[in-house]
Amino acid sequence: MLYYLFDYLDKLNFPGAGLFDFISFRAAMALITSLIVSIVFGKKIILALRKQQIGETVRDLGLAGQLEKSGTPTMGGIIILGAILIPTILFAKLHNIYVITMIIATIWLGMIGFLDDYIKVFKKNKEGLKGSFKVIGQIGVGLIVGCILYFSDDVTVHKRVSADYQLQNDEEFVTHLHVQNDGENYKWIKTDDMTTTIPFIKGNEFNYNWLIGDMDKSYGWLLFIPIVIFIVIAVSNGANMTDGLDGLATGTSAIIGLALAVLAYISSHAKFADYLNVMYIPLAEEMVIFIAAFVGACIGFLWYNSFPAQVFMGDTGSLAIGGIIAVFAIAIRKELLIPVLCGVFLIENLSVMLQVGYFKYSKKRFGEGRRIFLMAPLHHHFQKKGLHEAKIVSRFWIVGVLLAVVTIVTLKLR
Repeated sequence: MLYYLFDYLDKLNFPGAGLFDFISFRAAMALITSLIVSIVFGKKIILALRKQQIGETVRDLGLAGQLEKSGTPTMGGIIILGAILIPTILFAKLHNIYVITMIIATIWLGMIGFLDDYIKVFKKNKEGLKGSFKVIGQIGVGLIVGCILYFSDDVTVHKRVSADYQLQNDEEFVTHLHVQNDGENYKWIKTDDMTTTIPFIKGNEFNYNWLIGDMDKSYGWLLFIPIVIFIVIAVSNGANMTDGLDGLATGTSAIIGLALAVLAYISSHAKFADYLNVMYIPLAEEMVIFIAAFVGACIGFLWYNSFPAQVFMGDTGSLAIGGIIAVFAIAIRKELLIPVLCGVFLIENLSVMLQVGYFKYSKKRFGEGRRIFLMAPLHHHFQKKGLHEAKIVSRFWIVGVLLAVVTIVTLKLR
């Protein structure tokens, strides 16, 4: 909203209004605003949650300090959602297709999580929203996002190709893109195909239509949309699994968000994209503003969520931040980097799957269930080994930082 106001003032030559033309300025303002919203208004929301006696019900799993958390306000994900949406609405171009997509995903997944928390807290049902309904909701947002990214005319990429490249369907040469080519002989093409980035591979581009083979490429959405749905479900559930210790999911998500901000900025900047030989994604620069607000919201929420937590995000926050990360990565064509970038989420998810799978297998094979870990998800395994949860969280953050660096480095490692 403020962008349109200052754009109008800039046309009137109002001093300083031109600052809003710079992505870096608006991203910084979004980050600062999200911090202010989450820290200042977060306190008021926590007090309101306490007043309404919206507290976490904790099952006794024999973990150190666990019962002390009983009654801690939950549904704090409302703070995160507000701190993301308010700066985005204020500083981003709201007609931008990528911003629209991210806002839809944020609100949709936030509502699913809110409904789950509402049933747990107010209906006194510890199971919350049935898993099948959660999955249906996640499929819904994946379907919407997949359709937008596949069918919208505003979603395109520019790719660098060799000088003798022959145009394929729905491709055209870019004549307005001028970058320093360092003497190399190549061209740029504009395409709306769903090309994505493969890490560690030279010429690291992969087109989903290649999997269709000789089929009509107009049916590519039949493959692309289910992949989007799978990624959204996997990452949102991974974030949900990770949200088991004070500050673990919040801090890890902030680290992932910073890496995504770097990737989005590079992909939306023609000269940087040319230098690193990655896809240039027009209009994606507005995504930097959204992810800046996301990072600020996570860091601001960490003010109250770090050990000992004054508030828990609940599914309202965990499902939303996982889904946001998934949709954002898909939008900037970096979804195949998710296993590296979201490695903490992945290992938490895998630890549960391995634990459950091996328990069932061993019970069938040996007559008694056996376990790989002392407890799953993985962070509880380390708690059972006697590590303090603050130490576990800090070490998981360190791993998250390493994975984020590796993810960014893949832009040059091919």
